[in-house]
Amino acid sequence: MSKDTGANPELADGSWQNRARGFAAGMASGITKLAVGHPFDTVKIRLQTSGPDGRFKGPLDCLKKTISKEGPKALYKGATPPLVGWMFMDSIMLGTLHNARVTMQSWNGDKPLSLFQHGLAGLAGGLTVSFVATPVEQIKARLQVQYDSNTKVYKGPVDCIRQLVRNNGPTALWTGLGPTMLFRSWFFLFWSSYEASLRNIPAIFLSVFSRELRKTSLSDGGVSFVAGGLSATVFWIGAFPSDVIKNRYMTQPDVTPRQFPTPMSVARHVYQTQGLRGFYRGFLPSFLRAFPTNAAAVFMFESVMSVLSTTELD
Repeated sequence: MSKDTGANPELADGSWQNRARGFAAGMASGITKLAVGHPFDTVKIRLQTSGPDGRFKGPLDCLKKTISKEGPKALYKGATPPLVGWMFMDSIMLGTLHNARVTMQSWNGDKPLSLFQHGLAGLAGGLTVSFVATPVEQIKARLQVQYDSNTKVYKGPVDCIRQLVRNNGPTALWTGLGPTMLFRSWFFLFWSSYEASLRNIPAIFLSVFSRELRKTSLSDGGVSFVAGGLSATVFWIGAFPSDVIKNRYMTQPDVTPRQFPTPMSVARHVYQTQGLRGFYRGFLPSFLRAFPTNAAAVFMFESVMSVLSTTELD
């Protein structure tokens, strides 16, 4: 982690071994994120795509009906694509984040990275990984909204890919790239807030982040865990509307003409039928998921980075 008084030596090291550490630690982060967060994500996706007059009254009702009708395993529907995908997605995103930090640190010399630079590194990671995340999230979301045999269109992730490509061509897997990039651009805020303290950010966040937490008696692991969870909470408050648009656009029936020809048509429909509240439908499970999932993922990322750094020194 960066220090306030000088450049972080980990970022000053431009060797290929140091640059590779970010990608390896990102894979561990992705696996952790799936194990902790996928059940919350299934409830969120189902609420986002069902509409206000759909089959669920709220998050708890969705959870109860999913388990009672489909069994607990249903909470992990669509888990195969992110199990593979999130390993690579977090590897790419966090590896890009780390390498962007290393590059900018080489420009800064002995001066530590600013919050803005940490944000730029997060933005670079978010935009880069969008090209991998779009097909993974589309397949995952389509499988998650298959409630029973009456709504089952795909036998599994491979069949989903096969049908999408057969009906619409290979580019269909990247349907929703625009809203995915918009959603993931909020990683600028995630990683800048991760490094922030109340002295550096608007007091509305009401949280002491990484720099302030380092002044407490918390261990480095504790700092990573708490700061990661708080940053994720801030991230989701801002990014959630674009996530709603992305998922509604991706999971619409694969027919012609399309109900929503563009992401903007999704936004207009949500606003006209549900108002501004519609852009935060399914927010509660996402909010509850944000802290433990991302806290655990960031903790794992920082821990693996530290272990690999120690291994190199040995």
